[in-house]
Amino acid sequence: MNQLPEQDLPPGRHRLLKEHLMTEVRHSDEPARARRPWLRPVLVAGAAAAVAAVTLTFTPSSGGSSGGDPAAAPPTSAPAAQAPESAPQVLERVALAAAGQGVPEVRDDRFTYAKSQQHVAEAPCRPVRSGGPLETRELWKSVDGSRPGLLRDPSLGEGGEPLRLEPDEDTGTTYRDLEALPTDPEGMLDWLYETKGGKGERPEYYAFKNATSLLFEGVLPPKVSAALYRAVGEIPGVELVKDSEDAVGRHGTAVGFVDERGVSRTELVFDAETWLLLGTREVMIKDSEDALGEDCTGMIKAGSVLWDNAVLERGIVDAAGKRP
Repeated sequence: MNQLPEQDLPPGRHRLLKEHLMTEVRHSDEPARARRPWLRPVLVAGAAAAVAAVTLTFTPSSGGSSGGDPAAAPPTSAPAAQAPESAPQVLERVALAAAGQGVPEVRDDRFTYAKSQQHVAEAPCRPVRSGGPLETRELWKSVDGSRPGLLRDPSLGEGGEPLRLEPDEDTGTTYRDLEALPTDPEGMLDWLYETKGGKGERPEYYAFKNATSLLFEGVLPPKVSAALYRAVGEIPGVELVKDSEDAVGRHGTAVGFVDERGVSRTELVFDAETWLLLGTREVMIKDSEDALGEDCTGMIKAGSVLWDNAVLERGIVDAAGKRP
C-alpha cells in the first residue's frame, strides 16, 4: 500500500481542480473585516476537492396530529410547500435539514467516511463534460487526526491502490477541529471571512469558496453544518439557481457565486425535496477566452462545466477501509 502524507496529496490530473480547490488559500494585503479568533479555514483538497456534504443520518420528521377525532373532519390535502424564491430561503431549508440529521457516537478512535464521484478531464484545457471519465473517490480520516487514514482514488497511486494517509493532527480539518467551529451564523460568517485568497477577487468570493471546500469531504456536526449554511446565506452576491445538476446528472436547486470577471459561477446543488447536498460544480455563464488559465487558449463556451462532483455517502465508521 502506498503511503502519502495527507497535507501533500498530489492535485491529480485536472489542473483546474488544483487551481480552484487548493489546500490553502493565499493571503492578500486587503484589510480584513472584523472577525472572531476562530480556527483559520483550510480548503479540503485531494485530486478534486471542492465541497461536500454533511450526511450523517437524516430522518425526515413526521407530521403530528392537530388534535380531535380525525374521523370527524373531512380529509384534506396538505398544501405543497412554496418553492424558495431566494438563496437565503434555500439555505434556511438546507440548514433545517442539516440540523435534523442524527448524530452517531463519534469517538476519537473512529473515522469519518466520504464517498464521491467526479469527472476528470482528459486534457487540462478541456471542460470536464467533454468526455472525461467519472471516477469514484473514498476518503477515511481519523476523527482526531491521531491515526492513519486511507484514500481510494483512481487518479492517484499506482494501479488504483489505496493510499495510506499518515496521522496528522494539525490539518485543521479533523472532526474534532470542525466541532470547535462556531454554531451561530454570525460567528460562522466571521470565520468564513478569516482566510482570503489572492488579489483580484472579492473577500465574499473566498468566503463562499471556504464554505464550499468544507462541504466536499467534511463530515460536520449538525449544529455546525446548519450555522455554515445560514452564514452562506448572508454572503453578499450569493444567488439562487433554480435548476442545476451534479456530476452524476441529479438535478436540484442550487446557490451560486459568480467570479470577479463575471464569466463562471461556483454552485452548491441541493435536492429540492430533502434539501441535502447533491454536489458542487463550476459552470461558465459567458463565453470567454483563456478561461482555464494562462496555459490554455481558445474560447470556452457558456454552459461548459469546468469541474463538478457528486456527494454519494457520508458517515462515521470504526476503521479505515470500512463503510457505513
